[in-house]
Amino acid sequence: MNTGLQKYFPMIRTRAEVLAEIQNQPKLSGNFQNWKKEQQEEFLDCVTGAKGVKILYDAFFKEIMNPETTPERLEQFLSLVLGESVKIKCVLPTDNSRIADESSLLIMDILIELEDGSLANLEAQKVGYMFPGQRMACYSADLLLRQYKRVRGEKGEAFSYKDIKKVYTLILYEKSSKEFHRFPDEYLHWIRPVSNTGIRLEWLQEHLLIPLDIFRLNLQNKGINNELDAWLTFLSADEPEMIEQLIKTYPQFKPMYQQIYEICRNTERVMELYSEELKILDKNTVQLMIDEMQDEIDGQKRRLIQKDEQLIQKDEQLFQKDKRIDHLSLENEQLSRQYKQQMQEIERLKRELAGQKQ
Repeated sequence: MNTGLQKYFPMIRTRAEVLAEIQNQPKLSGNFQNWKKEQQEEFLDCVTGAKGVKILYDAFFKEIMNPETTPERLEQFLSLVLGESVKIKCVLPTDNSRIADESSLLIMDILIELEDGSLANLEAQKVGYMFPGQRMACYSADLLLRQYKRVRGEKGEAFSYKDIKKVYTLILYEKSSKEFHRFPDEYLHWIRPVSNTGIRLEWLQEHLLIPLDIFRLNLQNKGINNELDAWLTFLSADEPEMIEQLIKTYPQFKPMYQQIYEICRNTERVMELYSEELKILDKNTVQLMIDEMQDEIDGQKRRLIQKDEQLIQKDEQLFQKDKRIDHLSLENEQLSRQYKQQMQEIERLKRELAGQKQ
C-alpha cells in the first residue's frame, strides 16, 4: 500500500528498492559508502518521498523551470514576484567573462530577456552571507553593461540611452544572512533607487531579494494564502505534509513533482547530482569558515588598534598631568623663594626699626 507522497506519485520507489539497486552496482555502492551516514539518510529520504526533494538543486530547478521547454512556469513565477505580466522572449547565454566569482554557493543562474526588452537574472544562494550587496551591485552592473553593448551595436548611430530597458536581479536565499533577520515578517525586499526630494527618473536597475528561510517561518504561522505563497512553498518546503497540502490547494504543482520523481528513478544520475552538491557545499563551507575566521581576526585587530589608541590617549593625559605637576612644582619653588626673600626683608626692616628707636 502506498503511503505518504507515494499516494500521489506511484513512481516513487521504496527504500528497499533503492538500496538494492545501489548495492547491486559497485560504482553506485562505492559512491554511497563514501558519504557520511547523515548524507546517506538525506539522499534516501529524498528519493523515496520520506522528505521532499530540494527544488533549488541546480539540475532539478533547471529541469522543472526550464524557460526553453516550459516557459509558462517561469513566466508565472516572475509575473507574481514582479507584479506585472511577464512573457519570456528568449533565454540568453551566460557570459563566462562575467564579473562574478562562480566558486561561491551559487545554485543556479537563469538569464532571460522579457518581451518588453527588459532583462532578468534569476539566481539562488544556499548561504546569503556569500552574496552581499556589493556582489549584487556587480551582477546588476554586469547585466546592464551587456545590454548596453548589445543595443548600441544593433542601433549604431541611431542609439539612444532611452533604448536601454530595465534589468532585474532576483535572488533566492535558502539561508539568509543576519541583516534579513532584523525583518522577521518580511520576505520580499525590493531595492530601487530613491531620491531625497521625491524626483522620479527612469532608473534601470532593480533588485528583489527573497529569503526563503524567513518565508518558511511565516508559512508555519500563516499558511499558504495566495499563489505567490504557493510558489515559494514549492521552492522551499520539503515536508511531505506541506507538499500534500500544496498540491491539493494548487494542483498545477503536481506535474512538477511528478517530473522530479521521474528524475529520481534514475539512481545513477541523481547520485551524481547529489555528489556534486555535496562537493560544492563542502568546498564553500570551508570558504565560509575561512571568511568567518578572517572576520574574527579583523575584529581582533580593530580592537587591538582601539586599545592602542586608548593607551596613547592615556599616555598623553599622563604627560599633560606631569607637565602640570612640573609647572606647579616650579610655581611652588618660586613662591618659596619669594617667601624667603620677603621674610629676610621683614627681618632687615625690623633691625632697622630697632636701630632707629635706640
